[in-house]
Amino acid sequence: MGFFSGLDAEKYDRKYSDKELVARILNYFKPHMRKLVVIIIAILVVSGTDALQPIVVSRGLDQIKIDPQLRSIFIISGIILVIGVANWLTNWLRRRLTIRVVAFVLQKLATDGFAAAAEHDLSFYDEFSSGKIASRITSDTQEFGQLISLFTDVISQVIESVILMVVLLTIEWRLTLIAIALIPIVFGMAIGYRKLARRVTRRGMRATANVNSAIKETISGIAVAKNYRQEASIFETFNRANLASYKVNINRGLVLAVVFPTLNTIGGLATAVMVYAGGLTVTQGIVTAGSWYLFILSLDRFMFPVMNLASFWTNVQNGLASAERVFALIDADPAVVQTDSRSLPPLKGAIQFDHVNFNYKPEEQVLNDFNLDIKQGETVALVGHTGAGKSSIAKLIARFYEYQSGRICIDQMDIRTFDLNSYRTQLGIVSQVPFLFSGTVLENICYTCEQPDPQAVEKLARQIGDGEWLDTLPDGFQTEVGERGARLSMGQRQLVSLMRVLVQKPAIFILDEATASVDPFTEWQIQQALNLILAQTTSILIAHRLSTVRSADRIIVMREGSIIEQGNHQQLLDAGGHYAELYNTYFRHQSLAYVEDKSWAAE
Repeated sequence: MGFFSGLDAEKYDRKYSDKELVARILNYFKPHMRKLVVIIIAILVVSGTDALQPIVVSRGLDQIKIDPQLRSIFIISGIILVIGVANWLTNWLRRRLTIRVVAFVLQKLATDGFAAAAEHDLSFYDEFSSGKIASRITSDTQEFGQLISLFTDVISQVIESVILMVVLLTIEWRLTLIAIALIPIVFGMAIGYRKLARRVTRRGMRATANVNSAIKETISGIAVAKNYRQEASIFETFNRANLASYKVNINRGLVLAVVFPTLNTIGGLATAVMVYAGGLTVTQGIVTAGSWYLFILSLDRFMFPVMNLASFWTNVQNGLASAERVFALIDADPAVVQTDSRSLPPLKGAIQFDHVNFNYKPEEQVLNDFNLDIKQGETVALVGHTGAGKSSIAKLIARFYEYQSGRICIDQMDIRTFDLNSYRTQLGIVSQVPFLFSGTVLENICYTCEQPDPQAVEKLARQIGDGEWLDTLPDGFQTEVGERGARLSMGQRQLVSLMRVLVQKPAIFILDEATASVDPFTEWQIQQALNLILAQTTSILIAHRLSTVRSADRIIVMREGSIIEQGNHQQLLDAGGHYAELYNTYFRHQSLAYVEDKSWAAE
């Protein structure tokens, strides 16, 4: 594969025809029709003044030859000056309005791209790199903006060429046909070049996305890399992606660079033909010297739009490929599909899994004909070895993933019929690695609050260990947590995440408990926060602490996607089954009795 490896299209990428892309792009410009009308009028004026300048000069040459007076030269110079000023003012207005319209369109396009990315379920991000997705929303939208700016310039030049063509046909139609005959040759070359240019441009875009993805991943893991002294390794990861991007873009540059020298050569040959043919017509008295000059100058004006389009084909293809990539992100089919959008009343929290089958990949079955009933207000702890299906149950309840068959019901209502925004406002979820956003502790706790009430939040916080955890923060609620909460300890991050749930007051609470060890006092505070939440919710706990397991009303023991045992802590220990084995392997060393026995044995 060489340096082209890793540059394949994403599964959700689509190929749009030019007609589809143009129609889709025009939809973004519809709200700005008034400005577009002014821009079009300005383009016509600019094109007209650009075409008028060589006509005035050529007619001036003929007039000076007939009447070589200073007054004639002064009048011609004055006319050209007025035309130039009018051209500059109109061009300024056109560019100013174009920039404003393009900025609005890019903002809307980036907003739509981000909204689509935010709506996609977690399985989408499991499969596709977030760095590459970000590249579509940022880099690709900017490339698209450059295409629009280029397009207005080319349209202006084409209109100018048409005006000159009409004028030349009235002067000498045979010379005009010679000029016109060369245009299809140049245009045909540009059209034939389109497919190759689009292909190498798409590949260049993907290479850039790979670089963005490598930067995001390596920077996100910089702490781990430094801990294991792997700075050189992450640099090598980035360097490979960057080198691949360099080679791909060199290849793209070589392909795109061929067309302009070729067109320049054709333009030179065309000018030579026009000089020869025009010279013959002048000597024979068919056209004047001024008209001959106009033909030669106009040939360049004819060729320039096509040559300009071809020479900036990189921008054209970048813009179209960028629009294609952003639209593909927006149009990507969701994996999680709701059959209805029912707005929900406050949920009670009764949960039922009814013959549910689920897999992440077709060949890897996770839950097979799975059944589970959780009563309203019940606290259920899920235990089992890694891969047993514990986290999958939590993710399915949250509708982060789509299950293949069966039903999951909340309060006897199929969760596929819920409005997801309405439903998730009644879910409180704490992941195994608590994620905090940059900002203050209060901002993270009140992440879902419309109007934060610091006094109410502090009163709630004081119910956990008399608020001692809050007193350990340097600036209390105004303490900056840093990126991903890096300035707080793991225990503090867990407490902030639990406080976020307490403030939200959900009907259903899902906890994927952190495996990281904390000191006994912090664990006691965490357990107090948990008890406050458990008293108000139906709770599903993926448990890694003995204290959490013991606090559950029911313990569900899982193996390979099935329930093999259930009951409370003592019942399962007495049964001597798989839970007893798990307890002796993972939980027993956390018990006070075990610690005391070890201390007694040591003495």
